[in-house]
Amino acid sequence: MAFLGETISAADLPVGDNSFDVLPAGEYTSSIRTAELCSTKAGNGQYIKLQLSITGPSHAGRVVFSNINVRNSSQKAEEIGRQQLGDILRAIGVPTLNDTDQLIGGSMTIKLSVKDDPQYGKSNEVKAFKAVNGSAPPMPLTQASSAPKPAAAAGAAPPWAKR
Repeated sequence: MAFLGETISAADLPVGDNSFDVLPAGEYTSSIRTAELCSTKAGNGQYIKLQLSITGPSHAGRVVFSNINVRNSSQKAEEIGRQQLGDILRAIGVPTLNDTDQLIGGSMTIKLSVKDDPQYGKSNEVKAFKAVNGSAPPMPLTQASSAPKPAAAAGAAPPWAKR
């Protein structure tokens, strides 16, 4: 047990926005708080469970979730998931991924929609991922092109040496 060295009263502390209301559909900047590789309920696939913290332009601090299929018995579900993962990697500037921890802290713009499930009610769904302000951050070059370069004409001076 760790003593705080003071008595703290909940009545004296500020009240947070503990709202679980659905966020309005639209675009929000966000940061990836957690990224965890999970198995599907059926046990025949895997997905990355993302927890995204909204950073703006409104509703800062609110959290939304998204599951990204990386392996699935449904070819279409896997194809969609891998396209989404590619969008995320390009948006946060990660050229290659081999550990979900590489995603944590990445900032991007997400497009939220509101879906109305008859059983569970309204919830947010992340529909798209893109770089903040629409432009992708610079990605490190993976490898220089191995295409042969044209040889300079024999005896020709380089452009900077011409008079």
